[in-house]
Amino acid sequence: MSRRETTSGLADLLETYRDASTQDRVLWLSCAAAGVCVAGTAFWWLTRESYYSYVPLQYQYRPGTFTGWVSRLLDKHAKRRRSRRPIRVYMDGCFDLMHYGHANALRQAKACLWANPVDFGRSLGDQLVLGLIPDSEIRRCKGPPILNEEERRKLVESVKWVDEVITDVPYDLTPAFLDELITKHKIDYVIHGDDPCLLPDGTDAYEHAKKLGRFLMIKRTEGVSTTDIVGRMLICSRVNALNESDEKQASCRRGMLLTREFSRGRDKGNFRLEDIDEDSAAGSADSPKERNVTVSRFMPTSRRIVQFSSGRSPPPGAKVVYIDGSFDLFHVGHVDILKAARSKGDFLLVGIHTDEDVAERRGPHQPIMNLHERALSVLACKYADEVIIGAPQTVTEDLLTTFGIGEVVRGSVHESGDASSERGRYEVPIAHGTFRRLASPSPVTSATVIRRIVDNRAQYEARNAKKGASEASYYAASKQYVHEV
Repeated sequence: MSRRETTSGLADLLETYRDASTQDRVLWLSCAAAGVCVAGTAFWWLTRESYYSYVPLQYQYRPGTFTGWVSRLLDKHAKRRRSRRPIRVYMDGCFDLMHYGHANALRQAKACLWANPVDFGRSLGDQLVLGLIPDSEIRRCKGPPILNEEERRKLVESVKWVDEVITDVPYDLTPAFLDELITKHKIDYVIHGDDPCLLPDGTDAYEHAKKLGRFLMIKRTEGVSTTDIVGRMLICSRVNALNESDEKQASCRRGMLLTREFSRGRDKGNFRLEDIDEDSAAGSADSPKERNVTVSRFMPTSRRIVQFSSGRSPPPGAKVVYIDGSFDLFHVGHVDILKAARSKGDFLLVGIHTDEDVAERRGPHQPIMNLHERALSVLACKYADEVIIGAPQTVTEDLLTTFGIGEVVRGSVHESGDASSERGRYEVPIAHGTFRRLASPSPVTSATVIRRIVDNRAQYEARNAKKGASEASYYAASKQYVHEV
């Protein structure tokens, strides 16, 4: 058939289509679409069958083959999809007594790596959504929380790796709630540490997510836990007995001895108070050896500091604001004052005092967290740009010059020192007119948190004993190596 005859045939076909009724036009278009689908399916089947028939198996999945070409197309499609809707990962928790272990879990969730060796190295979490378990659920499943829900919400929102916070989430990840996460909140994966998370009935809290293939595991941070920190605070509280009446001293002494044995991992049901050597306990209360009876296993590394650091420097001409302190038991009061300090300039530099300096001001058994633990907690806060690990108590001329500090600030709420000591520590910036006292938005201090523990000692000791048993079992039998980002 010649080109002229073909053109004439197409013209006649179009003329017939224009003259046809609407019903006939619909019928014609339906037939044409069906023909295209059949032809496309046949082409795909023939191509696929020819590929698998004639290409040797050992070459079918290598770069440069047909499968490699298709994989590149799919990868481009995935990148376009991610630019339109980023991958969203979900992590829930109580986040009571927010510490650097919590922060490191959130950091890993945000930068989680695929476990599949083929995809290893691909960043998973574009957006991290945090589920904050309410007070009522914590009481039902674990016992009384130390921080209230509003305080815990402020803490998690201050973590620089968190993009969104969902409140009032259930402790157990039920199929109904998991469906809500997927459909309403567009969650792609649920993430949790490699330590077991069991419901009160002993079942796995993430069982349903695992069945759907939407669960990913990250490495638990070694050396810290809420259980450990509570134990440290119970030890710290013993020194208050020196300022109480005889009756209160006796009561506190009993609590002190029980706490010491508890912190050493002894079951309270297996020993009697009279079996404890009170003289040795009293005589060593202020000794360095006694300060180290906690169960901390923190192993600081340079890599951990780098992971938490933003790596930023103040740009030329930026106003650097400096605030210093112990920042022990990082709490909502710290978050509020750091936020206020950050608003006074372009770059916030935070000085973290040494353990020895803090102990000198506050007494034995403090700080609760050591220097590196406290530095990591501050680095995880989105309002802090950089920290000085082991900053001097006194702000000197050299310190101001070295870091280009334009203003030194201090909150109105603090736990040690008075106006006279403040003048001695901040004499240089006061003389320069660059010192400013900020009104602390929150009255919460580390002593506030410790008091909550002491006032409910029996409840927290019981909770610690139960949690400590499961952690001991994990370390003894279930702990395995998990790659950490």
